[in-house]
Amino acid sequence: MRNLDMTALRSFVAVADHGGVTKAAGMLNFTQSAVSMQLKRLEEMLGLSLFDRTGRRIALTPSGEQLLGYARRMVEMNDEAMTRLTCDTFEGEVVLGVPHDIVYPVLPRILARFNAEFPRLKVHLLSSYTRKLKSELDQGRADIILTTEPEVMPGGEILDERPLRWIGAPGGQAWRQRPLRFASGASCLFRPQSLRALDRAGIDWELAVDTESDRTVEATISADLAVGTMIEDTQPAHLAMIVHDGDLPELGTQKICMYTLDRGRGGVQDRLVALLRQGYTANRDIRPPIVADSPRLSAVS
Repeated sequence: MRNLDMTALRSFVAVADHGGVTKAAGMLNFTQSAVSMQLKRLEEMLGLSLFDRTGRRIALTPSGEQLLGYARRMVEMNDEAMTRLTCDTFEGEVVLGVPHDIVYPVLPRILARFNAEFPRLKVHLLSSYTRKLKSELDQGRADIILTTEPEVMPGGEILDERPLRWIGAPGGQAWRQRPLRFASGASCLFRPQSLRALDRAGIDWELAVDTESDRTVEATISADLAVGTMIEDTQPAHLAMIVHDGDLPELGTQKICMYTLDRGRGGVQDRLVALLRQGYTANRDIRPPIVADSPRLSAVS
């Protein structure tokens, strides 16, 4: 196995870019003889002549021109890897706030990729309701937040827009009962919107739980003791979108938005923002099949 020497490649690129050994040596802080020796080593390793030295100005041979593109990429990747793995700029913490109901399925993939690119940078994931996350950003306790809301506010960016759906236990019957038992966190923004929709449809309802705990809400719904609402395709495996054939009202759509606080982190925060955009763009067209409901029955009074 033969490996190209990075110092030799760097010398080769510098000579090609600056048109001669003298200028390249100055740029690299090497002596001219050291640069010439690196070029000779590279040519001997490859068994090729990389420079045409017959003229007054050094020029690349066809083989040298072919190598130059590879050499540039290898030097750039080497420098990028060394910088990200060792530079203090890529240490520290980024606080990312996300509502609990949109953590899946996009966030785990994004966080894994970001960690691979910036292994020395910690991402602190803050999960809460949209109102609380906006307050955390305003007070400087978060760097980036995602929200779920009917409309984007000034300074925000829409990443996706999806319908709000009724959620129940897989194959459950709670959605047929009247009054309809509804479960949600007290601070959930979907709660007033869902209850207004039931009122407009003339459907009697009652609250099944009074809690701020998302786990309590999910446990109540998965036990088929109540129904809730979530953005389409964000429900966990133990819950399912209800196929109600119009027996429950439509709930409109919700936008998944992003807001950022500029702390001067530059490329690091910009990269996480870019990954979030890419993740939600890739997820827009993914629509898993809706879990089929059990045979249709009349609603129970």
